[in-house]
Amino acid sequence: MKLDEIKQNRLYDEFAYLWPLVSDPKNYVKEAGFWTRALRDKLGPGRHEILELGVGGGNNLSHLTSDFKATAVDLSDKMLDNSRKLNPGVEHIVGDMRTVRLGRKFKAVLIHDAINYMRTEDDLRAAFKTAWEHLESGGVFITAPDYTAETFVDGVVGHDTGSSDRTRLVYIDYQFDPDPDDTTYEYLMIYIIHENGEVRIEHDRHISGLFPLKRWLELLAETGFVVEKYPYDVHDDGHEAFLLMGIKK
Repeated sequence: MKLDEIKQNRLYDEFAYLWPLVSDPKNYVKEAGFWTRALRDKLGPGRHEILELGVGGGNNLSHLTSDFKATAVDLSDKMLDNSRKLNPGVEHIVGDMRTVRLGRKFKAVLIHDAINYMRTEDDLRAAFKTAWEHLESGGVFITAPDYTAETFVDGVVGHDTGSSDRTRLVYIDYQFDPDPDDTTYEYLMIYIIHENGEVRIEHDRHISGLFPLKRWLELLAETGFVVEKYPYDVHDDGHEAFLLMGIKK
């Protein structure tokens, strides 16, 4: 099978029901602690209204809902079903982080690792503009790319398992950069799915953006944000990462 023949983003569509087997909310406790501290540092005490764009299955958000009143947006309604079950008190809305407009303002806008799917600088600009349009004056925007161009490691392989009453899953992932001269890298997943007495193998392809840290900061500033960055020590391999924060003055 050639790379171009592999369907993209199947985990967020036909295989969205596998998400709870791929990613456990318990694994987000450390990450969510960084987000909570950053929000409290800028917003102070209180149950502030926040918006998460690209919420996916809602795992990170699930650790914030006891402290903040949240609204969640994602492009995939099937993934939102996972978040609805995990975060029943949250309003969920289908929308694209680059174009959605809710006509409301929030104290904070968050984009967790879904920001990785912004493949071009124009995509990033559009997502940053959406955040800006939904923030009150003095509000804070926080995002966190998994990698910048300086920290990306080519050829990493991972694997894990998960199970439910009806499904056993083994998945293998491989990240690589087929063209170092463009602004993307790729993430291939192989799912070995055992259910209904049968085993089948499925392939999935994800394409993510890859930009120098300097460009992230410049594009945030171009949008109008006062930019800060917080150390974000959450990755298993220990590579340097940051919460990138923009304040709307």
